[in-house]
Amino acid sequence: MKASLVPQALRTLVLGEKQPVFIWGGPGIGKSAVVRQLATDLAIPLQDIRALLLDPVDLRGLPFLGDDGRSKWSTPDFLPQDGEGILFLDELNAAPAMVQASCYQLVLDRKLGEYTLPEGWAIVAAGNRDSDRAVTTRMPTPLRNRFVHLEFEVDLQEWSEWAIRTGVRPEVIAFLRFRPELLSVFSRDDNAFPSPRSWEFVSRIVNSKPDQSVEHELIAGAVGTGAATEFSAFLRMFRELPNIDAILLNPNQEPVPENAAAQYAVASALARSASDSNFDRICQYLNRLPTEFRVLSVRDASLYAPEIRSTPAYTRWAVENHHVLM
Repeated sequence: MKASLVPQALRTLVLGEKQPVFIWGGPGIGKSAVVRQLATDLAIPLQDIRALLLDPVDLRGLPFLGDDGRSKWSTPDFLPQDGEGILFLDELNAAPAMVQASCYQLVLDRKLGEYTLPEGWAIVAAGNRDSDRAVTTRMPTPLRNRFVHLEFEVDLQEWSEWAIRTGVRPEVIAFLRFRPELLSVFSRDDNAFPSPRSWEFVSRIVNSKPDQSVEHELIAGAVGTGAATEFSAFLRMFRELPNIDAILLNPNQEPVPENAAAQYAVASALARSASDSNFDRICQYLNRLPTEFRVLSVRDASLYAPEIRSTPAYTRWAVENHHVLM
């Protein structure tokens, strides 16, 4: 299931019958972020519980002697007592078997001994797949059967749109458009490997303007040596592109790159620079590029600067390129 569909599926389960749901996916692809964003969009609290850090007694609470002389259980303060929200059991299948077993009653019956989960709260869990070779404990069949299971799929276009909205560097977005297979490459043996999360780290590294002598090693520390070598080469080319200001001043005369990597780079750079005052000149230059780069650049530009959709240049471009926008 693509990332854009996961919130819709979660809304159905969370807002409807409060059906427990488990999100499966590889490390660093944004499972937890989707759940946090859903809670933000619904304006409800999110109680994030890392099951890996718990012992079975942490969920049940500690016993104490009641006024009637009988032992009772004190509910841990991280379990909600009223209102509504999402109880997020992150990394549930990384927890020891006994902790997972203690969740049986909570997930299915919404109870834990004397504790009852308030009616307005929904249970969402997430974890890595066993095949990812992350820290996992095989989830018992009875617990699996208590969830609706969703498989989280990474999609480059959706990630790119998210990256534009959140300020990821255009160099990173352009590179992954050129080498989409490097967006997520899980490695069980390497300390660092490409993932949506680690490419966000790369964006922060580039944004900090490190000294050239250490930049490559910092990038390699985030996404691994192979991906870092390719990205570093792309980054050097990106920094040597035709001057964007010169393109905007003379869009019909400035040179157009010949190789695909440079075309991805200049299309992304133009998108990042777009505004309602310069979009007509950007379109003049883009018309000299192959169709796929024109479409990519205009779509990205409309995310960076939504106001361009009201310009005559955008309307004209949309009419001329309607066949590729369908």
